Amino acid sequence: MPYSVLIVDDSSFFQARLKEIINEHPDLNVIGVASNGQEAIDKDQLLKPDIISMDYEMPMIDGITAVRSILANRSVPIVMFSSMTYEGARITLESLEAGAVDFIPKNFAEVSKGSAALKKRLHDRLITFAKNAKPSVIKLNLKKSTGTISVKRRSQAGSGVAAKNASTASSKSNAGSMALSGARSMKGKKKLLIIGSSTGGPVALAQIIPQLDASFSVPILIIQHMPDNFTRAFAERLGNQSQLSVKEAETGDVLAAGKVFVAPGGKQLIIDKKGTTIKIIDGDDRVNYKPCVDISFASAAQVFGGSVHALVLTGMGADGCEGAKLLKQKGASVWAQNEETCVVYGMPAAVVKADLADAVLPIGEFSSRLNSEL
Repeated sequence: MPYSVLIVDDSSFFQARLKEIINEHPDLNVIGVASNGQEAIDKDQLLKPDIISMDYEMPMIDGITAVRSILANRSVPIVMFSSMTYEGARITLESLEAGAVDFIPKNFAEVSKGSAALKKRLHDRLITFAKNAKPSVIKLNLKKSTGTISVKRRSQAGSGVAAKNASTASSKSNAGSMALSGARSMKGKKKLLIIGSSTGGPVALAQIIPQLDASFSVPILIIQHMPDNFTRAFAERLGNQSQLSVKEAETGDVLAAGKVFVAPGGKQLIIDKKGTTIKIIDGDDRVNYKPCVDISFASAAQVFGGSVHALVLTGMGADGCEGAKLLKQKGASVWAQNEETCVVYGMPAAVVKADLADAVLPIGEFSSRLNSEL
């Protein structure tokens, strides 16, 4: 039985091309098309599709409002189509916080030509999300975060209370976390925190970084699968929510305690051999991900060895598993996000199955543990 798809776009051209492309896969079937947000809401209720592709700029009701309204009634994976502009990135990040599971860049040339790359990307994501994604997790995690999404530069005391509340709420509603051996033994022993994430990552990171204390003791590198423009917008958004300084990483950026650097989309982030600055490189075109968690984890392992603490958060695939293996060989520590709070349990699952995780935690527990243990 193929997964049913609802297409939402105000362009008749895009509607027709997307329907044609999606229906080429035997496991997908377009059961409806909507031209605006209100029609999307109505058709979702009528047709109950397995997954929805959603444009954000439409008449009557925009895509973000439609996402919120649809998810208020039922849990269905929604994938946004986003323009490759800075403004498009900003709006897409809002749609992810509204509950959309992921986004696909809206490239007119690719859609017009029906490129093989677009077809594979679209088919793979729609099928994976229809089968595995948990959009309800996004709203649940946001509720537990005690308002971290909208608060700028809170006091350190306030941050601690929020982190404690989020951790408590998460612990009560999840299967629990895998106990951490040697808890609180990392104080003064770590020189770097590095985080890898993909699908669901922007919302997950917004539950962690804004709740870290202003006096956080080590620099932080974030490797989030995102295209160019999106990482700059994401870094700015995360910085506006946080006590820590957050920026898109550039070559020459100095690693310093409490500084957060987001790997730029379309590039690779590594660390200079002295362990003092960041280097941004183009990387090999044969690498699937730009940025790639494995590459940055490997660089951190080579430079800092066991002085690294790594997090592997929600995301498709297994990027980060090989890098985590190299980190563990050097004596570094690795925490993974638990299945219950992941939008897609892929990357953390790979790390857990390879027996590389020192702890498996609900998203709401990361910040409080990082504040107390690093």
